[in-house]
Amino acid sequence: MGEGKMINQEELLEYLQVNAAYKSQVIPKKETFTFVSKITGMPQIWTLDEKQHPVQYIETKDRPMSIHHSPNGEMTVIGIDDKGNEKQQMYLYDQKHDKLETLVESLEHFHYLGGWSPDGQYFSYSSNRRQPGYFDVFIVEVATKEIREVTQYDGNCTPLSWLDQDHLIIDIPESNIDSAIYRLNIHTKEKTRIGEDHHPARYQSPVMMKSKEGGYVLTDLGEETLYLARFTFEHPEKLEKLLHWEKWDIGELKKSPNEDYLALTLNEGGISRLWLYLPDSNEKEYIKGIPDGVIESISWLNTDEFIFSLKTPTIPGDIWKYSLSSKKLKRLTTISQSEMISRSGQAPKICTYQSFDQLEVPYFYYSQGHDKNKPAVIYVHGGPEGQSKADYNPVIQFLVHQGFAVAAPNVRGSNGYGRSYLKLDDARKRMDSVRDLEWLVKDLIDTHGVDPGNIGIMGRSYGGFMVLAALTHYPDLWAAGVDIVGISHLETMLENTGEWRRRLRECEYGSLDRDREFFDVIAPLNHSHKIKVPLFVFHGRNDTRVPVRESEQMVEKMKAHDQEVDLIIFEDEGHQTERLENHLTMHKNTIEFFTKHLMESTTIEN
Repeated sequence: MGEGKMINQEELLEYLQVNAAYKSQVIPKKETFTFVSKITGMPQIWTLDEKQHPVQYIETKDRPMSIHHSPNGEMTVIGIDDKGNEKQQMYLYDQKHDKLETLVESLEHFHYLGGWSPDGQYFSYSSNRRQPGYFDVFIVEVATKEIREVTQYDGNCTPLSWLDQDHLIIDIPESNIDSAIYRLNIHTKEKTRIGEDHHPARYQSPVMMKSKEGGYVLTDLGEETLYLARFTFEHPEKLEKLLHWEKWDIGELKKSPNEDYLALTLNEGGISRLWLYLPDSNEKEYIKGIPDGVIESISWLNTDEFIFSLKTPTIPGDIWKYSLSSKKLKRLTTISQSEMISRSGQAPKICTYQSFDQLEVPYFYYSQGHDKNKPAVIYVHGGPEGQSKADYNPVIQFLVHQGFAVAAPNVRGSNGYGRSYLKLDDARKRMDSVRDLEWLVKDLIDTHGVDPGNIGIMGRSYGGFMVLAALTHYPDLWAAGVDIVGISHLETMLENTGEWRRRLRECEYGSLDRDREFFDVIAPLNHSHKIKVPLFVFHGRNDTRVPVRESEQMVEKMKAHDQEVDLIIFEDEGHQTERLENHLTMHKNTIEFFTKHLMESTTIEN
């Protein structure tokens, strides 16, 4: 590294080791809640004791992916996978006797957890036991562990909740973004669709009324963005629009126990706004005073209070509570509190630029001060239907602390900006989103004065494909790249990804039947010899979404051409990097890699 550019390892660890609390969920009848945190080094379930200190709720052998408390609050069904492979198995925790036992297990298969029946006797789930790409719906009697199949489906299908003892609410994806929601009679197998069946649309977060006569749902039927609608089972195809912000999506919806209020989030360009809606009076109320960030996992404690998880660029994640009567917010956990990050962390500025076709593209811009000629890193989100949001990212924050500028764009195809924007990179338009990155580089140089000779790029999952595509198709723009669980060839990824994912991914990328030639033309693997800069690649051995072979084949080809490339494979991870030791290895290497390759020759101008 260049003189004066050494990394303070103690500071780096402060940024990387900070904990967070997330996935908050109320335990019924208890007026307390659980959350997930990596306090022990891997995700585990926690709660608060009488002094409001975190205590472990139950120790599980691997990460808990799904947590479902029973209606009486005495039992919990937990979905746990194995070393990141996402193949959840189902376990039953008896809190009273502090006992964890197997409920449903078939290690080779996936299980999507649905929820408890109203009487607490049954639990619903779907699994691909019949065929890898088919998810049939089952219920298991918790006391006897007797399993009953309630319907078969030749595709992806997930139970969401129970309507009553005789009906489930299920979700069936119809494309990479669109889905259908049905009421399923578990005895007759009759399905009743909510909403229209001849217009593709997104349907999300269904909430049922106690009367069982209907409920609420988020949909973009006939609109660009997700709005709140009401429906009845008497006329389930008719949706009554209740609440709509034309520019932004409503993101999450949770009903109060007495059904007087709906708590909901609005996604304003990657920043969550929390609102209350009163269905009876059609009034809405904005909840002020919440730091700008991402709100998730709303859960009602009682008719007056609800909790939620909040992440911001300088708050890695904690649980908060809001009271309707006092109109007061309270931070319930301080697990992510860090004096250094609070003091030095940077909130981003929301910027936009015009791409090659005059499309307005938004991005978050992080920078400490207004110095010119800084090295810069572009951080590309995954999905591709994901979205860069205003939350905590240790790599971004530490790079900014080191004197970098960082841009996190929402190029065409990103979620959160309307249906048309979401579909702008589909199939043969794939490379338009990569070209957006070329024009972002121009904007960073022209608008922010970053050093044109020291710009790096990194991304995870589909963001990794964007990194490889940018390095191969625009090789002169970059000084270094980091690819995490990325795709090197869409054809091989589609051939080798889980069968349950292939059809839905083809709706986005193009199909193996029609688009192999196009995949070949754009594949980073086929253009790997064009990469002119160092590349660092990370992957999890047990990745069932983007198989590890995607990284291996790219690295092998680059090494054959004597290009500068490094590969780290985590043997105990999948698509995510969940274990603290691997998290530290990956992020520490990434930061040192960019510092070495982008900082050495930079002279920052005041």
